Parts: sequence; C-alpha cells; structure tokens
Amino acid sequence: MPSPATVACSFYLAALHSLRRSGIDFLVGGAYALERYTGISRDTKDLDVFVRPEDCERVLAAFAESGFDTELTFPHWLGKARAGSEMVDVIFSSGNGCARVDDEWFQHGVADEVMGVPVRLIPVEEMIWSKGLIMERERFDGADVIHLLRARGARLDWSRVLRRFGSRWRVLLSHLILFGFVYPGHRDVIPTGVMRELTARLERETGTAAIDGDDGRACHGTLLSRQQYLVDVDHWGYRDARLGPEGTMTEADVAIWTAAIEGR
Repeated sequence: MPSPATVACSFYLAALHSLRRSGIDFLVGGAYALERYTGISRDTKDLDVFVRPEDCERVLAAFAESGFDTELTFPHWLGKARAGSEMVDVIFSSGNGCARVDDEWFQHGVADEVMGVPVRLIPVEEMIWSKGLIMERERFDGADVIHLLRARGARLDWSRVLRRFGSRWRVLLSHLILFGFVYPGHRDVIPTGVMRELTARLERETGTAAIDGDDGRACHGTLLSRQQYLVDVDHWGYRDARLGPEGTMTEADVAIWTAAIEGR
C-alpha cells in the first residue's frame, strides 16, 4: 500500500501535469514558494496554484476532466480540486478581496520546478502583499512576511510593493517596524527611502480624524480578519471596508465568507 507521502506526491504531480496540458497560465505559491524564497520548509496539506480570475472556471474544468472533484468554494477568491484527502487550492484573489491576481503576477513570476515539473512561482512582492493582510486569530502571516523581507528585502521591487499596498500602506509600515524589532542587525535591508516615505506619510496624517472623503465610520479591520471585527460592523455601526466603494466584495461574498467561520 502506498504511503501517504507517495499518494500526495502522485496527486500533486497529476495536478501539475493537468494544468500544463490545459495551457492556462498558473503560478505556484504557498509552502513551495515560501521554501524557495526563505529556505523554510513546512509540511503542506495542499498545493496552492494562482490563476487569473477569468481563468478559474477553466482550470476547475481541466481538473474535472482529469477525474478530480472540483468546487468554486468561495466565488470571490477560491476554488478547490480534490482526490480523496488530497487537495489543490485554485486561488484568484484573497479572502478579503484585496490581493486580486492580475497580469503583473505573471509578468514577474519566478521560473522554478516543483517535483521536477517546470513551473513559475508567485513573485515575492505579491506574496508579501497578500500575506501582509492576514491577521486572523487562528492565522497570522506576519512571521512569513518578516522572513521574506529578511531573505529578499534587498532585492525587492519596492516601488511595486508600495503600489500594491496603496492606501493600506500602514499595514506595510507595521510589518517593516516589526522587521526592525525582530532583526535589529538587518535593518539596512529595508531601503532608507522606503522608511522615510512611509514615516512621512504617518507624520502628515497624525492627528487627523479621517482621510479625505472618509466619514470616520469605516472599519478596515475586516480586511485583516474576517471574524475579529464583525462586532464593529454588526453592532457598532461601522462600515465594512470590504464592501464598496473602497472594497471589492459584495454583501453576498461577505455573507458566504463569514458563514464559513468555524465555531461561529
């Protein structure tokens, strides 16, 4: 009887070959990309592939043709393909709707191999962007961000990182401050110009009640955690920043994403 590791490896290989046969662009992320960029190896229970939003259904159809069970688990960001207990996550955005996969992910993808199969990995800059906004009670990706900064900070396209975080630059600044705390001997990895730019923004906004166009009732905490700031929007009258005009999710997206919280 094959070992669980052998079964998992066979499944992942079948999934990767299915994707390559389909001819649809995809990138590999998750634990494989993290190990490639940082050297940190961790057990993974699935394979994370990233695709453009308009390609998700075609990717799921390709997996279905290969005999996998498929589903569009969350219509705003995630599908899945399964065979027994093994699984592929088909990711085209993020749970908060912020880190939507676009052409730039593919323009800057990094050539590599996974189990001998030629693939491209998600770029470090986009990995930092998507992980930087994950601050759940049960999952905080800040350590991954800091390890990515340690390993790749000196070579990052910082202009793209700043653009990706955009108006959410305070989240980026918080990670950079923590990086300097965790690795005081490596603070020079973060360009001085980046820190000066972000701290200057902070100085300009210090003491202001709200940014231009904000009525002061927005809660951006829901972009960091789908559970921990529900009290703000459900009971305290704050506006959920995942919704328009600043957000990308619909009320139906939010409802489905919230209903999936375990133990709620």
